[in-house]
Amino acid sequence: MSLKILAVDDSRTMRNLISAALGRAGFEVDLAEDGEDGLRRLADALPDVIITDINMPRLDGFGFIENVRKLYRDRIMPILVLTTESAPDLKARAREAGATGWIVKPFDEEKLIWAIERVAIPGGGT
Repeated sequence: MSLKILAVDDSRTMRNLISAALGRAGFEVDLAEDGEDGLRRLADALPDVIITDINMPRLDGFGFIENVRKLYRDRIMPILVLTTESAPDLKARAREAGATGWIVKPFDEEKLIWAIERVAIPGGGT
């Protein structure tokens, strides 16, 4: 069974890199361009794991994570933050919002895949 991933990032280049890397690993990937788009796609995507950037227009990663966590069925869904930010206070804020893990860009493909497999709950989105 292939894991379903929802990747939320405002950079088209980063979405393409994430999609290519995870596609090669056999994951099913749905993409969203910001937090608002991610929330709209969440119900249809039913992901096993979410990957989100922090700095995005309309709804940033913190707001996106908080909104996902408000939805009862998604409270246990793993959410990995993938961002250029590395400040401890931002990591703490992401944890408080409900993030499961933090990966700094540029990402190493193997480490990203390992992190997804580590936090994934098989069938968690279904």
